[in-house]
Amino acid sequence: MTQTDRDAENGRDREKDREKEKEKEKEKEQRGVKRPIVPAAVPEPLQEQIQANFIVVIHPGSRTLRMGRATDTLPISVPHVIARRHKQGGQRHYEDQCLLRDGLNATESNEQRQNGLKMVDQVIWSKKMSNGVRRTPVSAEQARLYNRQIRPAVLDPNSKVNWTNTSHQPEYLVGEEALYVNPADCYSIHWPVCRGHLNIHSGPGGSLTAALADLETIWSHALQKLLEIPLKDLKYYRCILLIPDICNRQHVKEVVNMLLVKMGFSAVVVHQESVCVTFGSGLSSACVVDVGDQKTSVCCVEDGVSHRSSRLCLAYGGSDVTRCFFWLMQRAGFPYRECQLSNKLDCMLLQQLKESFCHLDQDISGLQDHEFRTRFPDSPVLLYQLRLGDEKLQAPMTLFYPAAFGIVGQKMTSLLHRSQGDTEDPHDEHFLLTTQSKQDQSSKATTDRKLFPKPAGFEGESNMCDPSEKGNLAQDLDLGHAQAECLVGGADAEETSSALLSRKTAMTQFEGRALGVDKAILHSIDSCASDETKRKMYSCILLVGGGLLFHGAQEFLQHRILNKMPPSFRCLVENVDVITRPKDMDPRVIAWKGGAVLACLDTTQELWIHQREWQRFGVRMLRERAAFVW
Repeated sequence: MTQTDRDAENGRDREKDREKEKEKEKEKEQRGVKRPIVPAAVPEPLQEQIQANFIVVIHPGSRTLRMGRATDTLPISVPHVIARRHKQGGQRHYEDQCLLRDGLNATESNEQRQNGLKMVDQVIWSKKMSNGVRRTPVSAEQARLYNRQIRPAVLDPNSKVNWTNTSHQPEYLVGEEALYVNPADCYSIHWPVCRGHLNIHSGPGGSLTAALADLETIWSHALQKLLEIPLKDLKYYRCILLIPDICNRQHVKEVVNMLLVKMGFSAVVVHQESVCVTFGSGLSSACVVDVGDQKTSVCCVEDGVSHRSSRLCLAYGGSDVTRCFFWLMQRAGFPYRECQLSNKLDCMLLQQLKESFCHLDQDISGLQDHEFRTRFPDSPVLLYQLRLGDEKLQAPMTLFYPAAFGIVGQKMTSLLHRSQGDTEDPHDEHFLLTTQSKQDQSSKATTDRKLFPKPAGFEGESNMCDPSEKGNLAQDLDLGHAQAECLVGGADAEETSSALLSRKTAMTQFEGRALGVDKAILHSIDSCASDETKRKMYSCILLVGGGLLFHGAQEFLQHRILNKMPPSFRCLVENVDVITRPKDMDPRVIAWKGGAVLACLDTTQELWIHQREWQRFGVRMLRERAAFVW
């Protein structure tokens, strides 16, 4: 072995010795030092994945039910009506009216209607067209002379439209089939939703139980026949229910119970129409104006929250415009002289004529000739000629001058009131308000005793009334929590009670007035707390629903808001933007589309009310889970 080989072997031995020494040092360290114990990895609870194709979005309107899966591009639209077969022979035929309503037959109705139409005429003639020229004067007499001479032309002796076949005596018929039931058949017609609430009245089928049964039948029919979802499979589906901003809480509670318990959905989310409108249109903040068939809702929404004080509901809508248009056409000699507001098929025709002819374009003036066809069961197809002037502009303008509807003795404007309470929810806002007031009274009395101790034997008369009495008064009014606390907690009792009473009286008087759409928008925006919020709302007015779907509505409403908004905001608001077709969508389906968007949000996971939770806790789940103050 050479010297070089011996040196290499010695180097390898030294290397092995060093490695052994290192291993020994490590063993000593391990024995002498306690190493931290690493906890075992705990897997996070897996969040239930949202399957949008198993979520059904329901938007129940007064005239149209819109329903579909959250993955659908558009909902199915069904007339929200049911025909029920008479249970006994000789039972009186009953039919909920489409265009007629209470308050039209009062002695003052005709006078009020005429005064309202005079106001509309004055506004029309006071405005010039966009080219600066005055409108051509047109009287109803000119159109009447022509229309009275018109006789219909027969286009086809057979309309090819048939009454619904009831020979097999079905227990009920839904949607279009219900509309075409022969009046001679033994069926009654019911519309279960009226002006945004369940249609409760003193006539046949007007009880709460009957209205809920009609809703369940219509919705079950739509699910099975149109969405092709068997009712036995609803336990795998969830539901998103859209409700009005000002709703009847008892009705909402009953509908949720129907969905979860009777129909068998596994879970439900309840949300407001106005907030869903902003979701569907992709806007963060807007003054939402929803003009429906029977009601008009106005509300300011900011970052997904509906401002309570800004909510207004007007008890009129597109059907009132249709009825007024019929009166105006009658004044102009409407050639279809057999037309009756009590006939549901005639009401459908009038609706079509309104949508085809009416507008809000000031530049369209003078007489124009039109034609329309009537196509009814067991009748020939008839063609009518019709000459109209300003009637086409006057009818939609009644939304801004609702006195022209001639409705007397009815509540025309609704504000948000506090809940009357529910026996199933003892810890509701009434309890919280009363508890808070008592705590405030107790803390104030304790502070007063410490700062101003009374002489022994002296009993002064307290000016403070029973906090529960003040709480009851505050509960009737729509006061925010902070306002209620201020009013009930620390103010002088006499001043507080008088302020609340005067506010309640003012609200009652306000609700008796019929506000035009433009005035309702101004009032809603003015109710917002800060000037910055008001500026946002003036900058984005979102017009949805089918009641104001007229040519020229965007420019017309924008002009009226600009002229009537407070002068202090004209310099702050760069532009009053009225949006009528966000994302170029049909404004009638935007609320439903927003519900579909809501179904796909991760934050919606916190809002679901499950069937077992509802069966155990009932309406308390709405207070705990709703995304708004219940």
